[in-house]
Formats: sequence, C-alpha cells, structure tokens
Amino acid sequence: MPPVGTVSTVTTDSQTEKSDQAGESTRSLSARVLGLLLPHRRASDPELDATPDHFPLQLEQLADFIAAGDPILFTLPGFPCKSPNPAKVLGHLPDEGERLSLTFLNRLCEEIGALYEPGAQILICSDGHIFGDLINVPDDHIDDYSDELAAMIGREGLTHLATYDLRAVLGDLSFDEKRARVHAQYAPSVEELREQVLTDEETLRLYRGITRFLTEDTVGFTGTRSALQRDCRRRAYGVIQRSRAWGDLIAEQHPRSFRLSIHPQRAGVLKFGIRLLEAADAWMTPWHSSVLHRADGRWELLRSQDAAEVGRLVERDGRPSHYEIV
Repeated sequence: MPPVGTVSTVTTDSQTEKSDQAGESTRSLSARVLGLLLPHRRASDPELDATPDHFPLQLEQLADFIAAGDPILFTLPGFPCKSPNPAKVLGHLPDEGERLSLTFLNRLCEEIGALYEPGAQILICSDGHIFGDLINVPDDHIDDYSDELAAMIGREGLTHLATYDLRAVLGDLSFDEKRARVHAQYAPSVEELREQVLTDEETLRLYRGITRFLTEDTVGFTGTRSALQRDCRRRAYGVIQRSRAWGDLIAEQHPRSFRLSIHPQRAGVLKFGIRLLEAADAWMTPWHSSVLHRADGRWELLRSQDAAEVGRLVERDGRPSHYEIV
C-alpha cells in the first residue's frame, strides 16, 4: 500500500487488458468502417488491391472519432454546378445524377451507422463559386444549383447530408471579392504548381484532367484551336489554385474531418477518392454528364448527347431528369 498522501500509479493486469481491448476494438471498428468505403474508391492506382491497412491516415482519423464516441464527419468538396456544355448535361440544375449520388452518400452513412452507433455525416462543400469565373458559369446559375441541391436533400429525407458553400464565409462581400480573398490567403502560387506538374504524377494527372474538361466545356470560343488550348491550360492552373485554396479553407473551418474527394486518389494520401456513380471515365461526375438508366437496372453516367442516341428522355417535375432504355 502506498504511503498516506500519495497517489498510486500502479496499473493492474485487468486494467491493462481492458485498455488493450478498447484500443483493439477502436482499430478494428475503424478498419470495418473504412472497408465500407473501399468498394466505392475512386483510385488513381486501380492496380492496387487496396485494404484498410493501405490508408493509415484515414484509419487514424476514424479512430479519433470512434475513441471519443463522436459522429464521424466527412467533408466532400464537389457538386459545384453543371457543365456549361449542353452536349454533356440537361440544364444548369441538379437532376437524377445528383439525386442518385446524394442518395448513395446518405446510404453510405446509414451503413456506417449500422456498424458504429453515433453514425456519420457528410458535409458537401460545393465549390462552384470558388472557380465559377474560370469555368464561365455565372454565379446566379451556381446559386440555383446549390439551392436546388439543398432542396433535393430535404425532399429526399437525406438526414446525414448537409451543404456548405462560399456564401457561408466572409459575410456580405461580393463573390468576386470572396474569391480574391480566399485565393490570396490560401492558394499556392502558379510557380509552385508548375513545379509540381513537372515532378509529381498526381498533380500532372489533375492538371491534364482539368485542362481537358475546360477544353470540352468552353462554348462559343472564336479563336483557333491552339489559342483555346493555351487559354484552357492557363485557366487549369487557376482552377487548381482555387480548388486547393477551398480545400485549405474547409480544413481550417472543419479541422476534425475525414476528407473525401471526387478526384481519383492514390492510397496513402490525405484525401480518399470516392466514386458516386458508374462511369467508364474515372473523372466523370454527375455535373459533367447525364444519367442513362439501362434495361438491366444499372445507372450509368454518359454525355447527354451520347445518352440521347440510345435512350429516351425522362422528365421529373416538368424538367429533364435522365435518359432510359426501354
């Protein structure tokens, strides 16, 4: 027995065993939660037979929530606005592609809740305003898209989802002023990005992917093809700068979160790529395409022009929704 007035620091074998069991339980549950995400991973290393052990950063983040008994918070930059290319999409408002994607994300949270009682929430950090001027989409179209996205979440009863966009920060400043301030505070320099494009395969892949999207989505350009490509390469750097700035702002506003990405990601990095719907192109999203409902029940993302060649247009609430093969 320790002397009177002292505190015993002796740990019994039973206490040690309980502590070890709790730690093992947290690690095991973290791996099981991550296992629910793996089938939907959007990977830039698809040759990897990924297991939870390939994602130590994500396991650590999950363990932090689980050890504290807190709901898991995922942040997902994306759902910016519809492409301005009418050959790709059905309009500037969310349609069946967004509805299916949101329903999938909410269902994923429900599956996590079945494993881990405090459950999970996904904060959709809509990034349309942050680079809308660079992709030639007006801010009022982005507002319409974001508002309808929130309304769709409410109508569908998707209680595990919430939205967040540039309107939530920097008060009543104009969008141009907000973009400028976020860029100045958080964006890497063009010189930094150019160096990374030369030395980092992931950054090069992202740069090429965004340049391709900008080239495809630019309508009404009156210059030469080479002039368009130069313009899109310049704007691609700007989009990456703003995207990274938005990601850093989100991380600052929500420092304790599991970071998802709609872009392909390799194992071991900070962000976990997530695939929303089936598509032949790993970069395709519901806002760059339309949805085709195939006769066997599958839903697939395709350019609207391509989907129209094989399916008939379906409307919902008086608006174009998707295509289906009957």
